[in-house]
Amino acid sequence: MSVDDTTLPQQATTLPSPWRSPRFRLFFTARSASLLADGMLMVSLTTAVLGAGHGASGVGYALAAWMTPIVLLVLFGGVLADRFTPQLMMICADVVRMLAMLTLGALLFWSDSVPLWQIMGLMALSGAATAMFQPGMASMVPRVAEDIQKANALLRISEALSTLLGPGLAGILVAYWQVSGSYVVIAAAYALSALVLLPLRKLHTERDEGDAPMWRRLATGWQEFRSRQWLWGVIAVWSVYGLFVFGPALPLGAALMIEQHGASGYGWIASADGAGTIIGGLIGMRVRPRRPLVAGALAMLCFALNPLAPALEWSFAATAIAHVIAGYGFAFWGVMWATSVQSHIPLTVLSRVSAYDVAGSIMVIPLGRALAGPAADAFGANEVLIFSSVMSCALLAAMLSVPAIRALRRAPEGALRTKPEGEPAV
Repeated sequence: MSVDDTTLPQQATTLPSPWRSPRFRLFFTARSASLLADGMLMVSLTTAVLGAGHGASGVGYALAAWMTPIVLLVLFGGVLADRFTPQLMMICADVVRMLAMLTLGALLFWSDSVPLWQIMGLMALSGAATAMFQPGMASMVPRVAEDIQKANALLRISEALSTLLGPGLAGILVAYWQVSGSYVVIAAAYALSALVLLPLRKLHTERDEGDAPMWRRLATGWQEFRSRQWLWGVIAVWSVYGLFVFGPALPLGAALMIEQHGASGYGWIASADGAGTIIGGLIGMRVRPRRPLVAGALAMLCFALNPLAPALEWSFAATAIAHVIAGYGFAFWGVMWATSVQSHIPLTVLSRVSAYDVAGSIMVIPLGRALAGPAADAFGANEVLIFSSVMSCALLAAMLSVPAIRALRRAPEGALRTKPEGEPAV
């Protein structure tokens, strides 16, 4: 395949920069604040649960309490976002998360031994709000930016920076302030997100189906999802990818890298991964392939280096470089995928379709992480990670073998789809 066949000519990429849109700047600020809060939450939660005397198992229960509502409720979040507008649902979700974090911070301030059920209840409330927040993000991007791909690339860079800065900020707050103080900052970040979204609440939003009941809206979202082979084909592969690759890569890879390079070495390697994500986002701003899913999947092959480096016990430098490359591949794929979904799905159902995307992508990852430990005990952590690396390549090859995925071309620049697709992708 020639370069001319895979990359759009330069004149086709002259849309105005998202930064020129005040609406995008507001959305970018809201998303960055929310991501920073999410990045701080895991460190703060772990410290709070351990400090309250609930041990490592308590951390697991608290994380499960946060994750379970997301998986169970995200589909309803998509329906409500399409019914009441995504910006309204995101504002309400941020307010709920702010109140949950303030309450948890107050409990930790007044007591050193907060009962685990109270922590789990507040984390479950926060998770339910996240399920209402997440589906609307995808449908907001085409509404606030004409250049959807560049907007997604900028958001991916923001995600990488927040992932890098969030845990460190939380660690500083916990070390030099009480752990309750970190929750006040997390709540403030969610409050900032809600405040900057407020001016967008009257942003024009197409609606569909009038006053159709919840089940009908869910069914419509499912119909839109399953009618596109390229869409459900990617999610089907991605769910298996989450089980065999994303699931084991984090816990087993972290354990091996800490053993091989020490805790500080692992921290630098994690930062290298974040740097690679930023690079992938920057490249995603410039490179516009005609077949975005093909280009994204080829880049995602680089992610096989993520579990492979610790499994083969590479040197610190080689492992760091491998994670830069893996981070690039993951970020570039993310930009191509998000842009494809947002430019080919009608805005009236985009939140619902995105909810099916989120649900299918994340629901098996906790199972993969739960099975990683027993699998490592049975076969060895190195062997499990080598298997993950091989499965990464095999699954992406399977994805590229689907004709509908290979054939999907990028949508015309700046064309927002407001009605269901009844024709093949052009």
